[in-house]
Amino acid sequence: MSDNEEMTDSFGYKIVTAVTALAAGWLAQKVLVAGWKAITGNDAPENPDDESANIVGVVGFAAATGAVAALARAAATRGVRKAAAKAAARR
Repeated sequence: MSDNEEMTDSFGYKIVTAVTALAAGWLAQKVLVAGWKAITGNDAPENPDDESANIVGVVGFAAATGAVAALARAAATRGVRKAAAKAAARR
């Protein structure tokens, strides 16, 4: 098993990756909601089942949320991997 595989299989690495991904997702959601309000002038749709909700807004916000969440998770995971590799190289 290579050093990289051993690093990514460790319990500590998995915990740090999960916590970082959650934090990145939370921050991305906050930025997305603020950006939605700034761009559209409306609050982000909270309940898609609400009869007064604009379907285009609901679908658009859902798509944007999915894309931003995926990007935030990928960026967080890559950031943790790079930091862990740098830390391992210093040992």
